[in-house]
Amino acid sequence: MITGIYSLSELQQAIANTPNNWRPLVFTNGCFDLLHAGHVRYLQVAKSFGRSLVVGLNSDKSVKAIKPQKPGLPARPLIPEAQRAEVLAALKAVDGVVIFSETTACGLIQALQPEIYVKGGDYSPSTLPEAPIVQAYGGRIELVTVEVHTSTTGIVERILYGSGQV
Repeated sequence: MITGIYSLSELQQAIANTPNNWRPLVFTNGCFDLLHAGHVRYLQVAKSFGRSLVVGLNSDKSVKAIKPQKPGLPARPLIPEAQRAEVLAALKAVDGVVIFSETTACGLIQALQPEIYVKGGDYSPSTLPEAPIVQAYGGRIELVTVEVHTSTTGIVERILYGSGQV
């Protein structure tokens, strides 16, 4: 096992065994298909809200469900979940990665009850399916301004067609 990649039960056990290493816990989630500077900056800011940062990583199955294939572009995810998890776990800001198969991180959030839930500023509490769960147990939601407007789709379009926003 690569350090920093956990099953949910392993992560819960690690947090229970050494809460002072983990709490206050910051949690975020996403696909992180092609890691870029926008992701790195976002994760660095997310980590600044607490002691540790756990990233819920959408499994290949859930990425397929939430990122429908666009005409002329390859199906997502481009990078298999194990490799995406390994890259995320290697980042200094990330203390743990847990892969989940659902289309939302609601189950992970309910299980981990992070003190702070972070998402990009392109969301609002009303558009986050996870928000009611976080609010129900008294957690805090932080929306981080997107500094580098980069998208995986834009990168792929640029590679394939010489156009697209990187």
